Order: sequence, then structure tokens, then C-alpha cells
Amino acid sequence: MRDMNDYNRQLIEEFRANRNKAGGPFDGRPLLLLTTTGAKSGQRRTTPMMYISDGDRLLVIASNAGALTHPDWYYNLAAHPEVTVEVGTETFDATAVVTKGAERHRLWTRIVELHPFFAEHQAKTTRQIPVIALSRREG
Repeated sequence: MRDMNDYNRQLIEEFRANRNKAGGPFDGRPLLLLTTTGAKSGQRRTTPMMYISDGDRLLVIASNAGALTHPDWYYNLAAHPEVTVEVGTETFDATAVVTKGAERHRLWTRIVELHPFFAEHQAKTTRQIPVIALSRREG
């Protein structure tokens, strides 16, 4: 876990240092920084992750590379859906909504068409991989 924490810390530093270069690639994929509030600790935690634009929303996928459990950040935003998003040169407050039913199915189909490796992640686990929509909070 320490190696992943070190990797994420380095990625976050690199993202913030290069934020004037719109978006910043993550192995050629769009990257954002998601700051959540810990479900148990109440501490703010920032995680780099890939996203997909969906109109005014940004979608993040809790695949955890096909692990048997959701990533920690998913539990955090499920408990505290008020999050902060850093993308490109912008930082804004957002509300995270775990999509369900037909909407989730439509979004998942589009995600897999754009990035087929997510289908491989789903094939590795029995849990349904959550698709989370991040919507900018007004105010």
C-alpha cells in the first residue's frame, strides 16, 4: 500500500505542478484529482483518477482494477457526497451521485466503448463496478 500511496502523492504533485497544461495525462487518459472526506476518519483525502466527460458532469469509475472491493474513495463519497474536483486549471466543489439502473447501464455501455479495459476490470469481480457522476455545486 505504501508504494501506491507514494505513486499517488507523486502523481498529485505532478498534476498540480503542470495544471496550466489542460488536463494532464494519466497514461494518455484524462486525469482529475478527487478530494473526499473520510467515511470514518473525517479527514480530507485526495485521489488521482481517470474521468470521462458527460455533458456538464464528470464521470469516475470505481473499478479498483477489478478488485473484489470498492476503492476507499468510493466509501468516502458514499458517506459524504460533497467533494472537491481539480481538473485542468479549475478547482470546484461538486456533488457525487452513484448512478443506478438504466442511467448506470447507459453510462457503463459508453464507458466500455470508449475504454474497453473497464470490461476486463468487471470480468475480474462479481461486484457491479459503480459509475459516479460529479456535478458542479452552484454557489
